[in-house]
Amino acid sequence: MRRSRKAKIIATLGPSSNSLEMIEKLVLAGADVFRLNFSHGAHAEHRERMDIIREVERKHKRPLGVLMDLQGPKLRVGKFGEGRIRLEKGDNFRLDLSDAPGGQERVNLPHPEIFAAIKVGTNLLLDDGKINLKVTAFGKDWADTEVLVGGALSNHKGLNVPNVILPLSPLTDKDRADLEYGLEIGADWVALSFVQRPEDVIEARRLIAGRAALLSKLEKPSAIDFLQQIIDHSDAVMVARGDLGVEVPPQTVPTLQKRIIRQCRAAGKPVVVATQMLDSMVSAPTPTRAEASDVATAVYDGADAVMLSAETAAGQFPLEAVTIMDRIIEQVEGDEQYHRMIEASRDTPMETDADAISAAARQAANSLKARAVVTYTSSGSTAYRAARERPDMPILCLTSDLSVARRMSLVWGLHTVRCKEISTFSEMVKKACRIAKREELATEPEDRLVITAGVPYGTPGTTNILRIARVCEGQLDDPVE
Repeated sequence: MRRSRKAKIIATLGPSSNSLEMIEKLVLAGADVFRLNFSHGAHAEHRERMDIIREVERKHKRPLGVLMDLQGPKLRVGKFGEGRIRLEKGDNFRLDLSDAPGGQERVNLPHPEIFAAIKVGTNLLLDDGKINLKVTAFGKDWADTEVLVGGALSNHKGLNVPNVILPLSPLTDKDRADLEYGLEIGADWVALSFVQRPEDVIEARRLIAGRAALLSKLEKPSAIDFLQQIIDHSDAVMVARGDLGVEVPPQTVPTLQKRIIRQCRAAGKPVVVATQMLDSMVSAPTPTRAEASDVATAVYDGADAVMLSAETAAGQFPLEAVTIMDRIIEQVEGDEQYHRMIEASRDTPMETDADAISAAARQAANSLKARAVVTYTSSGSTAYRAARERPDMPILCLTSDLSVARRMSLVWGLHTVRCKEISTFSEMVKKACRIAKREELATEPEDRLVITAGVPYGTPGTTNILRIARVCEGQLDDPVE
């Protein structure tokens, strides 16, 4: 089962997409990776969904990635005596550590780390930014504020502290338990929430210990100050526009999105654009034209993947949401302007053997009108370098490691096939030709492939060989898998 597009689709599972029948339909409609949102649902529910994904994977013989998304710290106010209040502009309002029910003049904020990090003039945003408070005075367990933008405020509404690095780990006790469970059931990617600085990513990578790939969610403005370092320490990055859009002015989100995509592409790291992409499809069978343009913009910019959240997890039209996203991507990638934009935004190869070989492979494939670029990878490194070049033709990624094959399902342009271990480059060439023909990437004996690999095999990051081959070179009687 081969996609005709290069950008990938991540679909979030939830009450609307729990069944074997629906998950299989989502795969056939275009879902490449499934997101398990650990902010919701019991562990047993996530295991059940994982079992279904693997059953569908075996049936259709296509590696499917699973992204577990950790909740991260959730900053919330406490309860009000009457359940809710209404703040008006100019009101004075206190936040403190007292457990007493809140009222018109104060409410509990059970996060001493916030009081340790704020200063006079700090802005505090409540209820997804609907209410804006400015700190006028504070102590170790309280903060007095002036209401800049008022509104209704009820129990347990969220609080954001923009432009302040909070002394909080992105991994709560719940996250650590969820992480171990998700890795135990076989998650391929871990999405880390509440990333503020490179040390957060390093801490998570230490706990994951190579059992999955790490994706850093950029939802805090402070993370943008360390963007390149966070990209360097991550396996992939997500532009989490929902929370990011609360803490920065809305007009800056599009430019930040483009900046993050550009820097990830330059580094050869996959980048995902997420949040509210087709949000109206939670309750409508078709998206708005603005939403379609939003998805298209991410694809034009060269994002590796676009993500559906509530649209497939809780919406009324999960299958339609994946279907229309698939169609939007195909439409964009068929546009000549798309190819010009990708060509114009391609970065100079890094000064490494792997990047030089990957750039040469793309150039050779274009010159020869090759049917595909083929990579053989043990860790994913060779495939990442090939995808960084954004060639016009498909990238056939061969690996003997099923976990690597699943991780590569998130990466732009890769059609990944698991094959048996190989021992020589000539064997790899023959196998590549056979698999390319079987997967209908190349159908004629004289069709050409551009093949890259690293020798010695099994050593990550050693892409150092390029070979041009014809499909007829793979006409052997031995099986390919």
